Amino acid sequence: MSAAIVTASVITCPHCGTAKEETMPADACRFFYDCTGCGKRLKPKPGDCCVFCSYGSVPCPPIQAGGKNCC
Repeated sequence: MSAAIVTASVITCPHCGTAKEETMPADACRFFYDCTGCGKRLKPKPGDCCVFCSYGSVPCPPIQAGGKNCC
């Protein structure tokens, strides 16, 4: 039996530390995220496919499902 896919992740800004729960798209990358605390635009770290994989508490659904990247 496979594990359930989690669709919520807490993104934490590396600049100001603001943490906010966001709903992840099930089948797409999210390349940019504007921090609600400081306004900085976050982009994925090198080697990551999206902002959830870089700054989220849970990786994106395609990665959770066993994909190598979500794009």
